[in-house]
Amino acid sequence: MSAVVNLGAHRLGPVKRVTDGPSKADAIRRAMRAASVARASTADDLHQLDLTCAASSAAAATDLHHQELEAIRDGTVASVHSWELVTSVDGPGTRLTYFLSGCLLRCQYCHNPDTWKMRNGALTSMNDVLARIRRYRAVFAATGGGVTLSGGEPLLQPAFVARLFAECHELGVHTTLDTSGYLGASATDELLENADLVLLDVKSGLPDTYREVTGRELAPTIAFGDRLRERGINVWVRFVLVPGLTDAVDNVDAVAEIAARWPNVTRVEMLPFHQMGADTWNRLAIPYPLHGVLPPDAALQERVRAQFRGHGLVTF
Repeated sequence: MSAVVNLGAHRLGPVKRVTDGPSKADAIRRAMRAASVARASTADDLHQLDLTCAASSAAAATDLHHQELEAIRDGTVASVHSWELVTSVDGPGTRLTYFLSGCLLRCQYCHNPDTWKMRNGALTSMNDVLARIRRYRAVFAATGGGVTLSGGEPLLQPAFVARLFAECHELGVHTTLDTSGYLGASATDELLENADLVLLDVKSGLPDTYREVTGRELAPTIAFGDRLRERGINVWVRFVLVPGLTDAVDNVDAVAEIAARWPNVTRVEMLPFHQMGADTWNRLAIPYPLHGVLPPDAALQERVRAQFRGHGLVTF
């Protein structure tokens, strides 16, 4: 999930937006036209040539799209929004975090709404990701870090997550899955066997509030958390504190009660809302529902942390 707070992280570099230049369909069309334009002797010939190239490139682009979708389903490539190398965020140690594109939730406080649509990401091969992971293995070993898959929602591309986590374990690299749990049913047993840590975003504890915050239902997240408990997978629960939206005492207590039923939860991170994502909503012309909402003050943050601690949860 996109980070919504600054936890005092030391960022080793800027977020790297993944791009792959002009579209493959454009490249196909240019190549076809370049190969044939010398044979066109009149303006009518050139016009007909353009129509023919356009039709052919459209068909080629459709075929390419199907091939790309099949590769995503197979897990050999992923639609990636960006990546970054960061410490103290997204798991222990220094993390290489990949933000995968695509998400079914529409959280009101989403920091990166430009990750919502899978088609807006850049196709990135497994080999390219593994090459970068190998480059930073010494850093991971020295800091107790590893690889985190976030988003968007990484479980929208579960085959890639499963393949990459298996490869990471072959390399001796720690793995972390950052997820809302809404698509937890998509996570195979193999994927979970190779997940060392899950950052589980419990966005609200009351079903009505959860629906207001995300546009979706709470039950799949609880079901996924129960599954993680059964497997004994280490979980850090994350909760975003938004004044006037998620801060009600009964909502926070409900989140704490959910987390407390899972003995494999080793910490809770209370993440204070901020407005750093507003510019992205505005740039995308998406109506932003939290204009004017202020970050929670220190007193509210401490009250919420105390509620979690009152349920026996280690809380930050």
